[in-house]
Amino acid sequence: MKKAAADKAAPARAPSEALGFEEALKRLTAIVERLESGELSLEQSLSLFEEGTRLSRTSQAQLDAAEKRVEELLAIDANGQPVVRELDPE
Repeated sequence: MKKAAADKAAPARAPSEALGFEEALKRLTAIVERLESGELSLEQSLSLFEEGTRLSRTSQAQLDAAEKRVEELLAIDANGQPVVRELDPE
């Protein structure tokens, strides 16, 4: 029966880089809930903590990139004119 609990605690994971921000946030929330439940073994907790750390770092990098893009879009030059440049297509 412990094997079934282990499967629920650590489902198959996609690489954190492949997840979009919203999906990563949902997974991170689920990880926090599982860790706070107190029902996991030490090994399961460490595994989920590692995954959560990766998700957190990746999500923070995505937020930083979005903030930079917004700053670029709102930039003005020394004359108070909007700075216009072509955006890189993604």
